[in-house]
Amino acid sequence: MPPKSKAPPSSPDDIEAQFYEALQQADAEKLMAVWSDDDEVACVHPGGPRLIGTAAIRASFEAIFGNGAIDVQPENVRRLHAQGTAVHHVIERVQMVGEGGLQKAYAIVTNVYLLGPQGWRMVLHHASPGMARELQEISEAPSTLH
Repeated sequence: MPPKSKAPPSSPDDIEAQFYEALQQADAEKLMAVWSDDDEVACVHPGGPRLIGTAAIRASFEAIFGNGAIDVQPENVRRLHAQGTAVHHVIERVQMVGEGGLQKAYAIVTNVYLLGPQGWRMVLHHASPGMARELQEISEAPSTLH
């Protein structure tokens, strides 16, 4: 009996999980499978230029993966979903081994997904350098108490 093929991702959360798994495995094919094939997809790495199109995005991640997998964990995901669009605001915790041993860094990320003929696909990944964990997020206090 042939092995069952994995069902295609059915939600933005599924696509996001596949994206982070691909980063953790340095798997360019798996990573590119989450992206829409639209010419206007975009990616911005922390401190980097805006990359437009899947060829530029693939080349950038292949260069990054040349240094190995990325130990990145999405945290504090906030989701806005409406009419075939999903915007996820994410704090990424990145761990790496440096001169002083294990070091942590944070990135503030926006991932945007659209529902199209291929199902849910990523159309934007924008990452900015973060700061100390406790200063990552400022929320507006509720105006009424219940």
